[in-house]
Amino acid sequence: MKIIGITGTIGAGKGTIVDYLVENYGFKHYSVRNYLVQEAQKQNLPLNRDTYVKLANNLRDIHSPSYIIDELYKEAAKNGANAVIESIRTPGEIASLRTKNDFTLWAVDADPKIRYERIFARQSETDHISFDTFLANEQREMNSEDPNKQNLAECIRQADVLLENNGEVEGLYRQIELKIQS
Repeated sequence: MKIIGITGTIGAGKGTIVDYLVENYGFKHYSVRNYLVQEAQKQNLPLNRDTYVKLANNLRDIHSPSYIIDELYKEAAKNGANAVIESIRTPGEIASLRTKNDFTLWAVDADPKIRYERIFARQSETDHISFDTFLANEQREMNSEDPNKQNLAECIRQADVLLENNGEVEGLYRQIELKIQS
């Protein structure tokens, strides 16, 4: 079972990478966001980015810094197929996945203005925000000394593969093809 973990900045193209791997290579998708939505629904919490961040931090604090990823990995291992796990947010999650066979961490990034335009266009429940709020959310998630909180900068730094997604989707697809073939 091959495992690709996906990390990256908000709106950079994590979901686009996942969709490509699922559609073109048969990977099974395991999503931190979907996991958190289900947990929030069980607790009758509002479905928004602040809820998901707080919920994820609390789950990590109670269980372990890699708890959510470990739960998703268990599901993937039961299935046994190649898996793409989206959205790696803490170094503890990476450390846990590095103990598994055939794990690779991919990171994706793009210019903040381009990313904001993308999230504004997709209009999910977490995307109805101003550019200033977008930047503040990202800054909150970029660095932390607390192992239970998001540290995207460190996750991106630890990536085995770095994809830049400032252009058209076809350019991202070409990068994916180059990496998947190597």
